[in-house]
Amino acid sequence: MLQHPENNTIFTPEQVLENRGRVAIFIDGSNLFYAALQLGIEIDYTKLLCRLTAGSRLLRSFFYTGVDRTNEKQQGFLLWMRRNGYRVISKDLVQLPDGSKKANLDVEIAVDMMALVGSYDTAVLVSGDGDLAYAVDAVSYRGVRVEVVSLRSMTSDSLINVADRYIDLESIKEDIQKTPRHPNYTYRPLSGIGIADEHEERA
Repeated sequence: MLQHPENNTIFTPEQVLENRGRVAIFIDGSNLFYAALQLGIEIDYTKLLCRLTAGSRLLRSFFYTGVDRTNEKQQGFLLWMRRNGYRVISKDLVQLPDGSKKANLDVEIAVDMMALVGSYDTAVLVSGDGDLAYAVDAVSYRGVRVEVVSLRSMTSDSLINVADRYIDLESIKEDIQKTPRHPNYTYRPLSGIGIADEHEERA
């Protein structure tokens, strides 16, 4: 609780959060994807954007992800994201010696957070990656308020320690998940349906 020095009014946490100013959202796509797997949910990206913005003025919402150019379903998903409020920043996946594929976008996230300082008041970082703690600390010293949103089991303590607010994805999963389909429902594609209407957004 915060107290007003003149009239001893107690401010609730909700009232304090009302003054978030302009919000910029930075989403580590890979981190969010694995968090959703852990939670056993599928993310509804329209709901996610609404929940993270929470009525504040949105400057821009960035979605960072590695891409496989041969994956048509992923290309369709990213096109849907671009048309529905997200600025997609992508990097080709690199095959590692163990056969797995990965693309690290920490540098891109950190650079964008720093480059836009002055254009936004609150940064919402959807990632648990401790490598981003230095960037979060740097922008906070330049007057930015930072909220970190991620799954607790996948979040570095160093990132939580430098954030102004931490939100566990588990606590908001009801607000951001797709409504489960009826078990007897079968998907029948309709001719002429647009990708935004299909809403088939699995990465």
